[in-house]
Amino acid sequence: MNTPIKPRQTSLPRWLNWLPFGAVPNISPEELALTLNHYLIVDVRSPQEYQKSHLPGAISLPLHKLNHTRINHLPSDKPVVCICLSAHRSKPATRRFIKSGFDAKELQGGMLAWWKRQLPIE
Repeated sequence: MNTPIKPRQTSLPRWLNWLPFGAVPNISPEELALTLNHYLIVDVRSPQEYQKSHLPGAISLPLHKLNHTRINHLPSDKPVVCICLSAHRSKPATRRFIKSGFDAKELQGGMLAWWKRQLPIE
């Protein structure tokens, strides 16, 4: 008697969405600096990192607090740029925003790339 073959699950487990691997849409520091007002800037670093230095107008929403409810309370009239220190925490954050229906990107190279180019900070 042949046992029916169960279809393989094709979607990845939810926890894999939080891994800092794989490409997500991004924007260069130079391009973001020129168009800063066109984006909602979400800094996913810790509150302490945010307080030391952040992009003008950025809001602090640490990665560990980023959930569907908080995302849905954000304005949706602009695309989102997620920012962290080195573009590792911003990858899962960007994926979470995209999954929630936002047009989202990460800052290429993170704050390290922003600081290296001596772009504006608060």
